[in-house]
Amino acid sequence: MSDLKKILVSLPDNLLKEVDEIIAVEKINRSEFVRKAMKLYIREKRRIEMRDKMKKGYQEMAEINAKLAEMCFDADNEQQQKYEESLGELEI
Repeated sequence: MSDLKKILVSLPDNLLKEVDEIIAVEKINRSEFVRKAMKLYIREKRRIEMRDKMKKGYQEMAEINAKLAEMCFDADNEQQQKYEESLGELEI
């Protein structure tokens, strides 16, 4: 982390007090706390985005699979009907 940049962050008093309580227990400084919080936020955001992409993909595949199943069902019914007609012709 040799390429660190300084930023200025404004926080409400109550949030800063909570942060200060946590960093006192964990024995880290505010900068380290902010870095950890940002990394955690980014990781969670990426996880949620990936889950949403997967959900969308599964929904799209479900639609495709339903259409394929319907096409196969129609073809199967048509084949079954032809088979039954051919059996009927044999009985004559």
